[in-house]
Amino acid sequence: METVVLVIGANGQLGSVLTKALQKKFGLERVIASDLKSINAFHGIFEVIDATNESKIEEIVTRYKVTQIYHLAAILSAKGEETPLKTWDINMKTLFNVLEVSRKNNIDKVFFPSSIAVFGEGAQAINTPNDAYLDPATVYGISKAAGENWAQYYFLRYGLDVRSLRYPGVIGFQSLPGGGTTDYAVDIYHKAVCEEEFDCFLDKNTTLPMIFMDDVIRATISLMDAPKNDITIRTSYNIAGTSFSPAEIVHEIRKLYPGFKVKYNPDFRQEIAARWPKSIDDSAATKDWGWKPKFDLERITVTMIQKLQEKYKTGSKNLEALLF
Repeated sequence: METVVLVIGANGQLGSVLTKALQKKFGLERVIASDLKSINAFHGIFEVIDATNESKIEEIVTRYKVTQIYHLAAILSAKGEETPLKTWDINMKTLFNVLEVSRKNNIDKVFFPSSIAVFGEGAQAINTPNDAYLDPATVYGISKAAGENWAQYYFLRYGLDVRSLRYPGVIGFQSLPGGGTTDYAVDIYHKAVCEEEFDCFLDKNTTLPMIFMDDVIRATISLMDAPKNDITIRTSYNIAGTSFSPAEIVHEIRKLYPGFKVKYNPDFRQEIAARWPKSIDDSAATKDWGWKPKFDLERITVTMIQKLQEKYKTGSKNLEALLF
């Protein structure tokens, strides 16, 4: 059967990049991008879908004979704390709708992104293992932890092939920050390239796991391409890129922008970050489907600055020396 992919939440930070990667892999006519509104960001097929509407999802699945669903729609950690009950309702209802539509329509594979937000103070902070105790302290993390268990339940009960990754903070140049606690590590590069002072909402020594967008896309597609029998974890796989603090990222940026200024004004997001791991053990993903990151902090910084300079039409005399 021909693979036809539906991406729910295609306008987001991850969805906008993943959709284009899937279009490249499968072809424009076999990838249906969807979100609450069309933003003219995609070539190919786009459908307006409110993922809280199960019948609308099913209509699209039926019309296009969808075989895979990537469910990316969710309210993120920092935004979620502003409206916790709404966040729980939306994050869970949209997941249940996708799982039920997939079950009833014999969808081959479902992708559900989880997050390091599932970890809390009960988890080992250094090299957090895949089977660490989950005691999330945000509604976003609670919804993701619950979602992992529901993903496993649908696999065990119905045989639905649901696969998941626990993303660290995602860094990419393709879109603006989306309301996550780790999004300072995206915004900071925009401020540097625009030569503006950065107001950091985390303490300078708060180390968190991060991952570059290119690695995220590669990990996601690799997981979905892996043979079904190789998938041994049906909650969610840990994946890691690199870990660093705001002070470390500032150090790398100042190699390119020596005058870059930063103020540290920790707010409620500092409390969220303080409960998260400092580094992640992703050996299960390496063993099961060959995961290995390619981007460290230095390479992330050089790439982010270069791409954002292209966007903002600026330049740095130091960049060429670092690249070559």
